[in-house]
Amino acid sequence: MEAQGASSGHAAQPGETYLTDGRQEEQLGELGEEADMWRNEKYHSVPEEDQVLDLGDRKIAGDIGYDEDDSILLRQTSKGPQHSKLGPYFQDGQRRVDYVLTYHVEKSARSRRSSSNSFVKSLRDSLSRSFRRSRPEPHPQEDPEIAAQQQKLDYHEDDMRFRRDEFEQKLMDMGLELEKDEGNKIPGVGFLKIHAPWSVLCREAEFMKLKMPTIKKYDVSPGSNVVEKINLFIHKVTAPLYPKVMENRVQTEKHLSYPFSREKQHLFDLSDRDSFFNSKIRSSIVFEILKRTKCTKTKYAMGISSLLANGVYTSAYPLHDGDIDAVHAEPNDRKLLYEEWASYSIFYKYQPIGLIRKYFGEKVGLYFAWLGVYTQMLIPAAIVGVIVFLYGCATVDDNIPSMEICDERNNITMCPLCDRACSYWKLVTACGTARASHLFDNTATVFFSIFMALWATMFMEHWKRRQMRLNYIWDLTGFEEEENHPRAEYELHVMQRNLKREASSKPGKHKLTCTDRMPAYMTILILMCFMICVTFVIVFGVVLYRISIKTALHMSSASAFRSNIRATVKTTAAVINLIIIIIMDEIYGYVARWLTVKEVPKTDKSFEERLIFKTFVLKFANAFTPIVYLAFFRGRLIGRPGNYVYVVGSYRMEECAHAGCLMELCIQLCITMLGKQLIQNNLFEIGIPKLKNLIRRRKSKMDSKQEEEFHKTLARHEKDHFLNPYVGLNPEYMEMIIQFGMVTLFVASFPLAPLFALLNNIIEIRLDAKKFVTEVRRPIAARAKDIGIWYNLLRGLSKTAVIVNAFVISFTSDFIPRLVYQYVYSPDGTLHGFVNHTLSYFNVTDFQPNTHPIDPMFLGYEVQICRYKDYRDPPWSDTPYELSREFWNILAARLAFVIVFQNVVMLMSDFVDWLIPDIPKDISVQIHKEKNLIVELFMKEEQDKRLLRSRQSNQSPYQPRSRPASHVQTNNH
Repeated sequence: MEAQGASSGHAAQPGETYLTDGRQEEQLGELGEEADMWRNEKYHSVPEEDQVLDLGDRKIAGDIGYDEDDSILLRQTSKGPQHSKLGPYFQDGQRRVDYVLTYHVEKSARSRRSSSNSFVKSLRDSLSRSFRRSRPEPHPQEDPEIAAQQQKLDYHEDDMRFRRDEFEQKLMDMGLELEKDEGNKIPGVGFLKIHAPWSVLCREAEFMKLKMPTIKKYDVSPGSNVVEKINLFIHKVTAPLYPKVMENRVQTEKHLSYPFSREKQHLFDLSDRDSFFNSKIRSSIVFEILKRTKCTKTKYAMGISSLLANGVYTSAYPLHDGDIDAVHAEPNDRKLLYEEWASYSIFYKYQPIGLIRKYFGEKVGLYFAWLGVYTQMLIPAAIVGVIVFLYGCATVDDNIPSMEICDERNNITMCPLCDRACSYWKLVTACGTARASHLFDNTATVFFSIFMALWATMFMEHWKRRQMRLNYIWDLTGFEEEENHPRAEYELHVMQRNLKREASSKPGKHKLTCTDRMPAYMTILILMCFMICVTFVIVFGVVLYRISIKTALHMSSASAFRSNIRATVKTTAAVINLIIIIIMDEIYGYVARWLTVKEVPKTDKSFEERLIFKTFVLKFANAFTPIVYLAFFRGRLIGRPGNYVYVVGSYRMEECAHAGCLMELCIQLCITMLGKQLIQNNLFEIGIPKLKNLIRRRKSKMDSKQEEEFHKTLARHEKDHFLNPYVGLNPEYMEMIIQFGMVTLFVASFPLAPLFALLNNIIEIRLDAKKFVTEVRRPIAARAKDIGIWYNLLRGLSKTAVIVNAFVISFTSDFIPRLVYQYVYSPDGTLHGFVNHTLSYFNVTDFQPNTHPIDPMFLGYEVQICRYKDYRDPPWSDTPYELSREFWNILAARLAFVIVFQNVVMLMSDFVDWLIPDIPKDISVQIHKEKNLIVELFMKEEQDKRLLRSRQSNQSPYQPRSRPASHVQTNNH
């Protein structure tokens, strides 16, 4: 097929692929500068029967950046095996598709119009149409409004096509090879397939300083003989738990890695160039080229991010390696990940972290490695938490305070829980609540809090060591993140500022200063404070709900409602809190992103960190404000009988049950934690994709069988187009960070939190794995040596957890009052009489007007003295209803416990931190060994060069010199 016969105006027909033709450059030269704007007229169609081209005889269409070295590359490639056209390859079946850009294809009448056979004439006609913006008059019978709308769409389509043309020409100038595929099976969608040839891969790998394995190997020694034997024994015992992948086998030898250099290609094993740069590295190299390629002929310079944001391209993604469920699918890493990782049946196995990193990149690999370490560390925490809970169950019948509450012989009459509607009640009716509170409020919970504080420190240290080991295995020990390119939005704002300053005859600035960002900073501060206040208002609204519903149930004539008032109020309020938290989480996520965009961070890394911090603050406040209220504020500001604190008219502030607020705190934690994990994390992640697929299937009017048959006919880039776009790891990290807060911050009130977190994470790992492998497009392989800002958030939460648990034990539970009573006030050194000691007396004649019970004879007798939980003087003392001496003694003991607990636990945590080195000893030895081997390798190479030069100098001057083999250029593919 001759390029001269291809018309520039040839229409996009189904089943045709557009390749670039370098021989039309001479014709473009006839037009001068105008030709630069329409480089895409070099595309010509290739019928399906001619799509397998002979690459060995001549320069073919698509070989942009062609040179002498590339000709050797293509001749060698043409002799290689032909791959399936449905795989991730060009139509020739040899060049791999490293990246795909999609765009909208407008099917207008003008785009279907045929052009002249002359290439130059057709190009001039298209240029004149573009710049004059002239259109043929609409047909007389055509609706003028429809014609005007069509003309408007053509204007917009021409503008986007102009930008695509320039961007694609820039990519070709960078040496990339392009292939277009328009309207084959997916109407209205065009695909631009990008391939990076060997020369481009080598050049970019050197620019990016990618560490690649050299020919040199060395033995990996695990350490001393004792450590080696222990490791081998553990590995044999746990062998059934390892996935069946090569990357998870114990390394006995390792390739010495060194940053790739074209001048030192002889150091690397280039025997199989197709696998030297794997698909992950190839796509990341192409993405780097896309990021730094700019359209400069428009009003503002536009990169790939701006082109995507403005709809010039609709999506950009690398391709998955192959199919996972086809019967005759070629073996590939994606299929292996599906079988050995993304399956619920192998939940008990370790993750193939090495294979995950190889396929998805270091950043995704580090997330799943961190999630695996976190889940493993939850096992001992869950076991200890269950033991603490069982201890509470075993000792509930021996708990003296709950036995006294349940003893009907004590005949203690309590004051009403609300004004007017509520009457006097017997303390024995709180027997069930008191017994349940003992399950979580006992001596063992104190030691469990200390254990969890040390557990958090151990987890952080274990992760640091695991992270360092992965850095060594993945050759990231010397990796330092370079400053990212400025974001397109940042450059646009800078350009707009400079243009304004030039218009006002002021010197321009080259960056955004704090003064420029001050309006955004003020907006962020005000809106963040406002959203946190909204959270407080919502919590206050739930408090009013509890108060009003309690009063309404007390006034109810139904005995069923009156007998389960506390359980009904607690459970319904917790469910309402959960629903509000889930809704507000989504709102806060959008608000945080909008605020970050307004801030205009300079780099992608800065944008991500600022977004994470804002999202964390808002979602943390949303999830934990109701819990903080129950733990530290409920029951503290209620006043006393005869002098209660009222809010919103006649509503009395709610008070805790006699056994304390710990039980209600436990219920709130349990419902919030389980609800967020089951509904927000798991159900949404499973249900929403299935709902989207169902909607798409109903729109396509195909049943499942027809859709399956249609799916089989699609090429790899078309199949990946239907997958959900990759949105990053921030949502995955965020839900785990909030869970970590639930596990550590209030663990004193809910010892079963680690168990629930463990069960959730076992499902979460496989759920995320299935999502990454089957449901979302392949992410860009981003290099990273740590988990970034998430580590600082985890460390801050672990430190805060010590303080929070100290206050929970001191002020929320009855641990300190029981301790003070037993050793100071008890006549026999036991807890007998503790309940009576915590109750104060009130004379019913001291009720304020219109606050006494409507039915004072509800218990069948007249009440003159009722009891309430507080430490106050009796009405017959010289200072009636004032805080008693016992109150101040207990308060001092509580504050002393907070100080002692906090400092002791912090000291123990710091000691554990100091005791465990951040870098394992064997890894430190191996890193030092690698450095020495690299020095030896280059010293040997230098000696070989000197020896070679000395031999050449001793040769006869008439004898031609032989070129050293190490200096032969190996650009051939």
